[in-house]
Amino acid sequence: METIEETLKQTALTEVHTRLGAKMVPFAGYLMPVQYEGITAEHQTVRNGIGVFDVSHMGEFIFKGPNALDLIQRTTSNDASRLFVGKVQYSCIPNEQGGIVDDLLVYRVEENVYMLVVNASNMEKDWNWFMKNNTKGVEMHNISDKTTLLAVQGPKAVDVLQPLTDMDLKSMEYYTFQKGKFAGVDNVLVSATGYTGAGGFEIYFETVSSQKIWDAVFESGKPFRIKPVGLGARDTLRLEMGFCLYGNDIDDTTSPLEAGLGWITKFTKDFTAKNILLQQKEKGVSRKLVGFEMIDRGIPRQHYEITDKEGNIIGEVTSGTQSPSLQKAIGMGYVKTEYSKENTEIFIRVRNNLLKAVVVKIPFYRK
Repeated sequence: METIEETLKQTALTEVHTRLGAKMVPFAGYLMPVQYEGITAEHQTVRNGIGVFDVSHMGEFIFKGPNALDLIQRTTSNDASRLFVGKVQYSCIPNEQGGIVDDLLVYRVEENVYMLVVNASNMEKDWNWFMKNNTKGVEMHNISDKTTLLAVQGPKAVDVLQPLTDMDLKSMEYYTFQKGKFAGVDNVLVSATGYTGAGGFEIYFETVSSQKIWDAVFESGKPFRIKPVGLGARDTLRLEMGFCLYGNDIDDTTSPLEAGLGWITKFTKDFTAKNILLQQKEKGVSRKLVGFEMIDRGIPRQHYEITDKEGNIIGEVTSGTQSPSLQKAIGMGYVKTEYSKENTEIFIRVRNNLLKAVVVKIPFYRK
C-alpha cells in the first residue's frame, strides 16, 4: 500500500527541505515544510532579516491572445484593464452566488499575455472555472508543474538578491515585476510581492533551475543569516497583516464585500455575480470579517464561536494565533455587522469559557 507521503505531490526542492531537517506535512495535496527550527524563530527571521519560503505548490496559469483580458475581466472582480506590462494585481474570482472561487494575483507579462497565480488547493477548480468561461478561444496553459516559486521575504531581501541580477530591484515598486537574468538563469520573473508584510520578492522560474537558484540565494544571503522558513511562520506573518487565507477567511460562501475586499471589487465592468455584489454594496452586508485581539488569556482557533456577553452566537473565528511580533493572541472572524465596529467587545468561546476580546483595525502589526 502507498503511504500518504507517496501519494502527495512534491516540489523540486522537497529533498533539500528534508535534508535541512524540516518537519514535512501534507498541505493542499503537496508534501510541504511547515517548520525547520520553529515557527516563532522563523517568523522573527522574516520580520527582522530574511527568510526563504518554497511556495512552488501555488498554481500558475498563462492566458494568451487578443481575448485574454476579456476572459480575466469577466471572471475576476478587480479591473485588469488598468494593468500595464510589469504590473501585478490582487483580485478574486466570484462564483454565481457572489461567493469566492479563489483569490489570486494577475500579472500582465506582455501586451496580450497574462499570468494568473492561484492557490494550490483550488488549482483544478480554478482551471475548470476559466475553461468553462473561455468562450472566445483564449490560449490557456497550466504551467504549475514546470514552475518553481520562491518567496524571499524580509527587510534584507534587496541586499541579498540584488547582487544576483542586473534587474534594478531597489527601484521596483510594490506590486510590480521584471523579467530577466537571475543567478545566471534566463527568463526569471522577479516580483515585488509577498504574503508577509515584511517586504521582499517572489521569484518564478523553470523547475530545472531550482537547485541552482536556491543555492545562489542562500550563498548570497550568508552574511545576512538567511534561513529557510516553513508554512507555519507564513501563516503567522500573514495573519499579523490581516491577509485572508483561502479556506479559512474566504471561501465559496463568503462574498468579497463581507471579507473587506470591496477595494478589489470594481463595478465599472461586467463580471460574474456583479448584480448580487452591487446589491450587497447598496443594502449593506449582514456580517463582516473583523480582526480582534484577546483581552483574556487564550488562543482563538478556526471555527470557535464568537458571542456577545450573554453568550449568544454572533459569529465564528476563521483564523487565530499567538502573534510572535505582538506577544498577544489575535484572530479574524465573521461577526454580525452591528458588532464589527472598532473597539467593540466580543467573546470567544474556548472550552465552554467565554473569553473577552476586542475588535481592532487591521493590520494588527505595523512597522
